[in-house]
Amino acid sequence: MIEFGLPLVIAAVTGLSAVSTRLHNRLHELDRRLDHTELRVAENYISKTEFSSALERVEQHMVRIENKLDRLANCDRNYDRNH
Repeated sequence: MIEFGLPLVIAAVTGLSAVSTRLHNRLHELDRRLDHTELRVAENYISKTEFSSALERVEQHMVRIENKLDRLANCDRNYDRNH
């Protein structure tokens, strides 16, 4: 009976060991990929504070452009009235 059971136990332990090793390798690979993704996100994206600052600068430039357009429009109206 032991001659029949021992190979089955050894086969089962070996099979579980192989599955465990493959799972460990797969988890290690996924962990490495997740770390790489986190690094890319940190490198390529800006914080809310940086975004707010950049948006504020754009808004300031837009206000300046609007003011210039208003002045130009007012000059055209004044020119039309005088001629």
